[in-house]
Amino acid sequence: MFKKNISIIIADDHPIMLNGLQQELQQAGYNVLATATNGTSALEVINLHQPNIAFLDIEMPFLNGFEVVKRLKDLQSKTLFIMMSYHKEKGFVVQAKNIGLNGYLLKEDSIEDIELCISEVVKGNIFYSKSFEDNFELLVDEELRKINLLTSSERTIIRLIANQKTSLEICEILSISKRTVEKHRTNIISKLDLKSKNDTLSTWIKSHKE
Repeated sequence: MFKKNISIIIADDHPIMLNGLQQELQQAGYNVLATATNGTSALEVINLHQPNIAFLDIEMPFLNGFEVVKRLKDLQSKTLFIMMSYHKEKGFVVQAKNIGLNGYLLKEDSIEDIELCISEVVKGNIFYSKSFEDNFELLVDEELRKINLLTSSERTIIRLIANQKTSLEICEILSISKRTVEKHRTNIISKLDLKSKNDTLSTWIKSHKE
């Protein structure tokens, strides 16, 4: 596909990053349709224009990048999504893989890396920044494997804990005993291979919260 035929929308709440990426892509010959400075605006313009590719920052006002992608996927959007962030932490990459991002770049990556990512995703491939080492990717895949071991009930418990519900509140919401809740917690900790401390599950959830 010729560069001029690749339509792009960029969303970032940092004006320097937004304008810089827009100029670089336009100078490289890509068709930048629009930009957005917050998640709500990004959702609207991407849904309106249906670009080939959307570049999204993770941390934006109103809706973060992950939330924008999820909502657009629910709307059956055909857009390919590339996240651009400063975050190298494993939890963010796990979230990116969980929601099926087409690409994940770091804001320190060069325009050459960005163009390579575009080239790969339009071919139907997944592209992650070269800054992520092979062993790091293996750790991410292993963590995804652990998450997939969780039952639907255990995933529900995690969502409730993420919403800061206490064990007693979870009992009432799910109409189960406190003993059952604690058993679920124990099973989750075991499957995720976490240390058996009182706050270990809450800490893990906080680092992976979407």
